[in-house]
Amino acid sequence: MDISKKILFKQIGAKIAYYRTLRNMTQKDLAKRANISRSALSRIECGKYNDNVSVSLLFDIAEGLRIDTALLMTFNETEKQMWWPEFPSESDDEIMEDDEQNEEEEPAEDSKQ
Repeated sequence: MDISKKILFKQIGAKIAYYRTLRNMTQKDLAKRANISRSALSRIECGKYNDNVSVSLLFDIAEGLRIDTALLMTFNETEKQMWWPEFPSESDDEIMEDDEQNEEEEPAEDSKQ
């Protein structure tokens, strides 16, 4: 598995652990609600669950946490840059827009003469 997928699985696992902790739940509590073993949940939270986590399993875990599944699979800009380093940041977009505006505002070399 390539490194970006490993990082992605670790981020999903970290989000599960984060929301579980916010809910004051143990791994055993969540595992019971999601109908999986505690050891399977532990591996998922560590990003080491057979290099694969099914969407169905994520639905079950999200339901056990009483959160929207999208929260586990939505990433902010910083998180995306960990596994997608060439992901353009907002500041890159702003720089490109500024450059484009400056090009439009500058008179062409031929019109100066």
